[in-house]
Amino acid sequence: MIGKRLSAAKSTKAEVPAVAAGPKHVAIIMDGNGRWAQKKGKIRTFGHKAGVESVRSVVRFARQNSIESLTLFAFSSENWKRPEEEVSVLMDLFNLVLNSEAKRLHKNGVRLQVIGDVEAFDAKLVEKIRKAEAMTQDNKDLVLNIAANYGGRWDIVNAAKQLAAQVKSGEIDVESISEDAFSAHISTANLPELDLLIRTGGEHRISNFLLWQCAYAELYFTDVLWPDFNEDVFQLAVDDFNVRQRRFGLTGEQVVTANG
Repeated sequence: MIGKRLSAAKSTKAEVPAVAAGPKHVAIIMDGNGRWAQKKGKIRTFGHKAGVESVRSVVRFARQNSIESLTLFAFSSENWKRPEEEVSVLMDLFNLVLNSEAKRLHKNGVRLQVIGDVEAFDAKLVEKIRKAEAMTQDNKDLVLNIAANYGGRWDIVNAAKQLAAQVKSGEIDVESISEDAFSAHISTANLPELDLLIRTGGEHRISNFLLWQCAYAELYFTDVLWPDFNEDVFQLAVDDFNVRQRRFGLTGEQVVTANG
């Protein structure tokens, strides 16, 4: 079965759609590159290179279907533990994609953002990231977030540190810290709430990705390996999302009543 789903609870908002109008912010854990390559008798890094075309495909789909933000999990903070050769290839691929794709994104009205602890990367790579972000910063068609050296726990701790510094400096007091204040300091603070999280590759976990943001997201799992993930599979995930009743802590009857 291509899709298997698991819904997270949603917020306490009183007015919510009985049938979703379509996701505005979608995140994808791009899993299965290595297994895809191994099935073809290739080394794991061959799969990472093949997965670039799937990235192009999902960006194209997002632009064509009024998705405002697309967040892709490219390299986790735990991925440094992988074999040195694989990490090196991933870094080279990141460099290559920045060189070849940034202008294409800009031409198509896509704003590129890289979220995560990017300062851990090579200085030249960081410079390329900043240049690509600056070049595309005024684009409006889609925000493409690449999560690189990213971890959900890191994101939460980083936000907590920023709030702690503000308390220490006297800029705010402890009582003013709220969920909204915390959300303003996470890495996706400028984006819509996360609506849909997709994971490819058959695993049913979120692997320390967007932990704060996933609180009320719909989760969709597919057995399709990332290099085989295309616009048709993306459409299946969106179709599944669109028939879900998002209750945000209410009962189904309350949702129906709230929507007339």
